[in-house]
Amino acid sequence: MVKFKHIILLICLTGCFAACKKDVSIDDSYDPTPQFKADTAAISAFVKTNNIAATKDASGIFYQIIAPGTGNVSYLTSTVITADYEGRLLNGTIFDSTKGTPASFKLGNVILGWQFGIQKIQKGGKIRLIIPSYFAYGTQSPSSLVPANSILDFTITLTDVQ
Repeated sequence: MVKFKHIILLICLTGCFAACKKDVSIDDSYDPTPQFKADTAAISAFVKTNNIAATKDASGIFYQIIAPGTGNVSYLTSTVITADYEGRLLNGTIFDSTKGTPASFKLGNVILGWQFGIQKIQKGGKIRLIIPSYFAYGTQSPSSLVPANSILDFTITLTDVQ
């Protein structure tokens, strides 16, 4: 009888562990390079068509400093930034906006495109960032308004840096 109870317990435990197994496949073969090249070509065409005086950063992010701001902050991932911003897709669809009420974030908690771009201005500065999907949300879709592999176009005014 004791052996029977142990066997039943072992079967139950095995079943519990098997039920916990996630059925998620991780595609280690994903190569972001083709998407990055396509994004870069699309951004280059967008910048040219819309006559935007943007510079391509070494990372691949395009930016236009509208106002540099003042100060000499050395940014860290723990730096808290307060920004008034509007985020658009390249087709002009606005997917996010603070609508004049700045929001605060730790720099390390925002998308990589912001982490690279914000460092190009200081408090009071304004920048336009056109971010390849790799430095935004990549293959993820953060909302129904932002499809996977979306290039993002942000206009950001940095109202405070702490």
